Amino acid sequence: MLRKPELLSKKLGLTFVNPQLFVTAITHRSASSKNNERLEFLGDSILGFVIAQKLYDRFPDASEGTLSRLRASLVNEASLADLARKHKLGDYLNLGSGELKSGGFRRDSILSDALEAIMGALFKDQGIVACQQWIETLFAEKLENLSVNSGQKDPKTQLQELMQAKKLDLPEYSLVSMSGLSHEQTFTVKCTIPILEEATVGAGITRKKAEQASAEQMLKLLNKVNP
Repeated sequence: MLRKPELLSKKLGLTFVNPQLFVTAITHRSASSKNNERLEFLGDSILGFVIAQKLYDRFPDASEGTLSRLRASLVNEASLADLARKHKLGDYLNLGSGELKSGGFRRDSILSDALEAIMGALFKDQGIVACQQWIETLFAEKLENLSVNSGQKDPKTQLQELMQAKKLDLPEYSLVSMSGLSHEQTFTVKCTIPILEEATVGAGITRKKAEQASAEQMLKLLNKVNP
């Protein structure tokens, strides 16, 4: 273990009645048979419940689909790993030698699992109220920055799913032009789909952004044609 677990516990604002629960929560299966997998399973369920309830209260007019999308944007692996890195969780993980050598302390899956395991450990140690309060504090900034449009699927994904739903060929994107110096180029991309003769064009500082822009224009065009 790179640093003492009590230092991390204090950093996270936690005090455990049974400190061994916290030690287990930051122990990866590569280090011991007594690891955080079961606590992670528990923490994952608690986290989903706490965030779901918070979103339900905060967005009273949001549909079930919107609430599910918002929850997914908060409790996904990347989001949890981001919070874990913010608190330098990787510096305290108990990993086996193989995971240490391969940089497991930086891996999103290991970081996010450990954070959920800490939630499970806190629940077992102090119950749901203490766990809920800590999770809400942990996610306070992310929740504050959330709106009903957060986590919205990007235009390319929306257009692709629309074509798939209609059982049509996927949209095609072709580069029309590139201009500007190498460090400040502008890409122009054309988007075509099987059900419209008219193409749409979008521009951006990367080809990907240009494709997104052209897909967005195509979605707008489809809404005009099929309001």
